[in-house]
Amino acid sequence: MTHQPDMPRRVMLVDDHPMWLEALGGDLEDDGFEIVAVARSGEECMARARAARPEVVVMDLQIPAPDGATCTELLMKEFPQMRILVISASGERTDVLRAVKAGARGYLLKSAAPEELVEGVRQTALGEAVFTPSLAGMVLGEFRRMVSTAQAHNDTGPTLTKREIEVLRYVAKGLAYREIAERLFVSHRTVQNHVQNVLRKLELHNRVELALYAVEQGYHQD
Repeated sequence: MTHQPDMPRRVMLVDDHPMWLEALGGDLEDDGFEIVAVARSGEECMARARAARPEVVVMDLQIPAPDGATCTELLMKEFPQMRILVISASGERTDVLRAVKAGARGYLLKSAAPEELVEGVRQTALGEAVFTPSLAGMVLGEFRRMVSTAQAHNDTGPTLTKREIEVLRYVAKGLAYREIAERLFVSHRTVQNHVQNVLRKLELHNRVELALYAVEQGYHQD
């Protein structure tokens, strides 16, 4: 077990397969997580998330309405600090990109080994973007296409301020807003404002897309 002392441990599982819920829930509890809620449909997911306030949500996409991507989008609007990891049987490009655009911090396939799934939840709890190599390549490929399209319309690309670039570099390295604020000696709200400005300029949807974009552009190496 490799938990950090202040790592979020309160988890909600969302899936309509009881055996899957039982197996993953047992593995996560063995690793020190607390399963605070279980939901088998979109309606249950929203109601139980509001009641239990989990810190991490493990979300299946193919659940009774509203589906997992819709629930992810709704939860991120209502609880922006919540961390959502999609674990699905589908590796289809449209499903992966829809989940990321909805705000999921990662996407793993159910075919992964149990220890990989537990590690994925652990990394999501720590604020990391979690993808298998093939899915990461797919998502990054989409951002390459987006960047190429933007450059075709504007040769110079979006103009970021020096401070926005500093924030982007820390996002690329996986730091939480609170940690970025401490390093830059500014408030948490100021960091959030910078991130929102960068998202708007780059025409991205959320922090996960921003982190992947930053890695693609090499900001994590600075």
